[in-house]
Amino acid sequence: MRKRLAIIDREKCHPMECGNYLCAKLCPVNRAGADCIFPGDDPGKKARIDEFLCTGCGICPNRCPFGAIQIINLPDTLNKDPVHRYGENLFELYSLPSPIFGQVTGILGKNGIGKSTALKVMGNIIKPNLGRWNNPPEFKEVIAYFKGTETQRFMEKLHQNEISLSYKPQQVDLIPKQFSGTVRELLAKTDVRNQLLAIAEQLHLTPVLDNDISKISGGELQRTAIAAAVLKDANLFLFDEPTSYLDIRQRISVSLFIRSLASPEKAILAIEHDLIILDYMTDLVNIMYGQEGAFGVVSGVKSAREGINAFLEGYLKEENVRFRDRPLKFDKTQDARKILPRALISWDHLQKNLGNFNLQTERGTLYKNEIVGILGENGIGKTSFIKILAGLIPPDSGSVDAQIKVSYKPQYLETNSDLLVSEFLQTAIDRYPHQLIQPLDIERLFSQKLGELSGGQLQRVAIAHCLSQDAQLFLLDEPSAYLDVEQRLIVSKVIKTIAQERDATILVVDHDLLFMDYISDRLIVFSGTPAQNGLLRGPFPLEEGMNTFLQHLGITLRRDPASHRPRINNPGSVKDREQREAGKWYGE
Repeated sequence: MRKRLAIIDREKCHPMECGNYLCAKLCPVNRAGADCIFPGDDPGKKARIDEFLCTGCGICPNRCPFGAIQIINLPDTLNKDPVHRYGENLFELYSLPSPIFGQVTGILGKNGIGKSTALKVMGNIIKPNLGRWNNPPEFKEVIAYFKGTETQRFMEKLHQNEISLSYKPQQVDLIPKQFSGTVRELLAKTDVRNQLLAIAEQLHLTPVLDNDISKISGGELQRTAIAAAVLKDANLFLFDEPTSYLDIRQRISVSLFIRSLASPEKAILAIEHDLIILDYMTDLVNIMYGQEGAFGVVSGVKSAREGINAFLEGYLKEENVRFRDRPLKFDKTQDARKILPRALISWDHLQKNLGNFNLQTERGTLYKNEIVGILGENGIGKTSFIKILAGLIPPDSGSVDAQIKVSYKPQYLETNSDLLVSEFLQTAIDRYPHQLIQPLDIERLFSQKLGELSGGQLQRVAIAHCLSQDAQLFLLDEPSAYLDVEQRLIVSKVIKTIAQERDATILVVDHDLLFMDYISDRLIVFSGTPAQNGLLRGPFPLEEGMNTFLQHLGITLRRDPASHRPRINNPGSVKDREQREAGKWYGE
């Protein structure tokens, strides 16, 4: 059996530019006369590593100038062939999640460890090769691989066409590039049971049914993709990140909708990074762990509460596996600052008409060295307010009493730029290597072009760029988008560090309530009717702001006694009724 895994990122491997296979020249096994590292037979002749000959000396990953090589000693528990491997020296997946009929099962884990790959295997989009990419097995061998498990029965049903699948992909922004026409025309393609109008009503798509698919918002596109998946005649539904682009009200609505699909004849699998929503949406959870870009392992199934808490702890008790050095903690720390607040900027009864939309604000002030969260539905004026503060658009009436330097990270990060990450982030690299580059794990992206980055990589780069600017007020619009749970916690700590060390004021717009609960000193709350009118109130103290917002949403939150993370109470439960009666929508 192999003892280690050698992973080569083909995009980063440039054998001629490093000095004609520098890794092979330095490899002790090669120098002794064997071919441990050798040119591949692909057009670029990228390097290959023989995993049986590799001694794990660590020289080649440390000396590769492009960071293209990972050498990983495999855990003793991985003593069998993988379920699937993409090719020689490429990612491999061990084990699969557990769809259970009548239940919603969540999949929770870092980015880059095979969650989407696992879903595609379950969805019959990828045929599992048991690590034999050059000689794929018969499906009978795949079934035998899972002998004695729930997955064996699932694979048998899949093979016998007793499982009909519907898959909602992660990258809904690609849909307009693959389909032209209206929302109604797209949904009609999958509407086998004449349910289009009913599902569109449930997902609040009725007003946009006749809009062109290229003209609708990200949130509308996400709900359209969910509707298209649900309209298929399937008994296993796979949802890959169903709440990205959605505001918190829409996330709750979609969670309830996905829960309503479960029945004795139907099973649901969902990947989700918003822990409050994952907890609310699912009955059970599979945790995935491993090493980014190298391998992924699926844990046994657990209840949603136990699974999320085990993930935060970084330890799987039943498997006796520790997959993270330290637990993730979302405990609120008391603000130790005792100095009087120092005003940075104030506004007074602003009003702005933008087409048919009207924005109004009460009076408010931002202080130096604070983080203020902004909560509100999509289309209710959050970005317009920010642009007024930044001096990008003038108010129709009311006043802003200071002109200050503002740095702004927008919500949408589309870029086709050929600029290298190292060039784009030169200021951050020079001034804030320890505060931004190191914690956000950006150094290994330096040699890549902005246009080549994944959504999560681009988000981290954009956050670093924004926070490295010479400004007094920083605005981050949806910084948690595309990030996994661990990255969201790291970003929140980076934001806190910048606020304290630079005496800066940071405004954060986001829809992840756990992230906002953890990061915010105070809260601005928007109410109103999306696309018609918005009213800004605050900033409020955190508890008052959360209470105001949750009451507007009609949900109550409690804290988990073990992990202290916020959880949504089930509507009508004892805890929910008690908190509503006491007026404590944001409970401890």
